[in-house]
Amino acid sequence: MPFKFDANGAIVLQEVNGQKLPVFVHADGKETAFDGDSTIQTISRLNGEAKSHRERAEAAEGALKPFKDAGIEDPVAAAKALSTIKNLDDKKLVDAGEVEKVKAEAIKAVEDKYAPVVKKATELEQALYGEKIGGAFARSKVIADKFAIPADLVQARFGNAFKIEEGKTVAYDPQGNKIFSRARPGELADFEEALETLVDQYPYKDQILKGTGASGGGAHGGNQGAGGKKTMTRAQFDALDPTAKAAAVTGKDAVQITD
Repeated sequence: MPFKFDANGAIVLQEVNGQKLPVFVHADGKETAFDGDSTIQTISRLNGEAKSHRERAEAAEGALKPFKDAGIEDPVAAAKALSTIKNLDDKKLVDAGEVEKVKAEAIKAVEDKYAPVVKKATELEQALYGEKIGGAFARSKVIADKFAIPADLVQARFGNAFKIEEGKTVAYDPQGNKIFSRARPGELADFEEALETLVDQYPYKDQILKGTGASGGGAHGGNQGAGGKKTMTRAQFDALDPTAKAAAVTGKDAVQITD
């Protein structure tokens, strides 16, 4: 990942938030400003997390060693056996099977009691997703500057790639991997950078970005534009149902939406 140099052999700098940062050129030709201080902090944090994970793993292995030494390989079976023995030791006049039945009924009663709370929490989570993710698409500068289709259709195509985890927006690529920032190595990409990465990987990106000129036919209500391209007015597009809208802006039959 080499630095970018100008004609005089000096490293090219780019100003980001008041800082002048060196520009790196990635293998695919994309250029990003490299924040060295942020990268060092990230490496330090990751090293600390790795040490913490290792210590927890070692502690867990130490706690399990007495059970392995005693020949206990199935913790579930061992716990069940201990529960049965406890029932016998307490001289309960209910066999172990009845005890399990009572436990199951108690658990079901608790689940039924709190089902409305769980439902409400799910609704709130969905509302948070709609506000955080939907708002990000609606306010996106990348969509406003580079896309030839409205934000709601961009969200319809790429929205499933974004999730909310621990209150933060996290994006995943089509292979299910988290999308990390090129400009801030080791950190997750923010919404705008993640969206650009997803669009770069989209096979029909030329048909949804400005200046690329979508081509093809089959969109309802479309007109034949210059150069044989299908066009559709915004009013015609708004009159379509959701399925027709998606077909109008994606795939080989995409059309160009005009004002």
